[in-house]
Amino acid sequence: MIRKSGYRLFEKIISTKCLELERDPVLPDHALAVEAMKVVHPGQDCEVGVVTPASLEPEPRMNSHKNARLTMIGRVTLVKRICEEGWPVGDAARAGGISERTAYKWLARHRSGGTDALRDRSSAPGPSARRLAPAVVGEIERLRRLRMTGPAIASTLGLPRSTVGAVLRRIGLGRLAALDPRPPVVRYQRDRPGELIHIDTKKLGKIAGIGHRITGHRTGMNRSRGIGWEVLHVAIDDATRLAYTELLPDEKKESACAFLDRALRFFDAHGAKVERVMTDNGSAYRSHDFRQRLAQAGIRHIRTRPYTPRTNGKAERFIQTSLREWAYARPFISSDERGNALRPWIDAYNTKRPHSAIANQTPWLRLNNLLGNDT
Repeated sequence: MIRKSGYRLFEKIISTKCLELERDPVLPDHALAVEAMKVVHPGQDCEVGVVTPASLEPEPRMNSHKNARLTMIGRVTLVKRICEEGWPVGDAARAGGISERTAYKWLARHRSGGTDALRDRSSAPGPSARRLAPAVVGEIERLRRLRMTGPAIASTLGLPRSTVGAVLRRIGLGRLAALDPRPPVVRYQRDRPGELIHIDTKKLGKIAGIGHRITGHRTGMNRSRGIGWEVLHVAIDDATRLAYTELLPDEKKESACAFLDRALRFFDAHGAKVERVMTDNGSAYRSHDFRQRLAQAGIRHIRTRPYTPRTNGKAERFIQTSLREWAYARPFISSDERGNALRPWIDAYNTKRPHSAIANQTPWLRLNNLLGNDT
């Protein structure tokens, strides 16, 4: 049932429109744009709503109150009726559903600043008697740049902790990390295929059925626990993004060395003579066997700085792509099904998928361009 206030509001809208038609039977197109109201069947506790007029002006800086009588277009219309069309202030106010006092307020705003003065503006006071003096704010900033904590600054200056915290957030020093400039991003890309190969691993949990995170319910789901892991080994060329991957049982030195041998044969078969290999500091890559394999092949071994994954960023980024587009792209019933999907995906990655870092070329096309096979 529609409330009585809704009926009163609807009657006021009708009466206002009738008065407007009596004053100006043919309104210009730009005077007032009205959108058609949708007819809905009201339910319990439902009230009549007013459709917001389509505005020809830019969006205001602030959101108008939901019960506001006038928006920007309404204020412009009010002033135009009074100043250009000669309406009495009282009639224009009644047509707009506002008081004469409010109409005079908007009229004064328009006379003082033009149309721009009719826009919404903040009601916050300009001067504030309790605002901290600029010298105090400067002292808070000076102590902060000495790496003092907020409570220590408050104790030193005799100010509340909340005040010091608000000032620090306002000046952008709410965290001590803001005092340390971020290291510049160093992006590099090798010129020749095989000049640098990134090698890394990613552990993946084995699959023995679809769980509730995929199905959305726990009925009939697989409840096996501790079924083990398998490891995705990746090798990606820095210059072309040509990639070679394998799923192996573990990441021990025997698996890492065997993967290295197969990866080197893969890149060599595609014309990329490997010169350097970059790995992290995993135990398999620090082993004597791994270093000996590289030394026998005449390849220089480069290890990343500890806890600095951006150094090996191309391998890290390729692993993210592999997880998103292959490992987690769709639900798999078993680890074998997921493993069987790896080969078609990596072939498509190398030959069909455009890579934004190499001018939207595929790794295969980039490789042939650098080798001079394509013109």
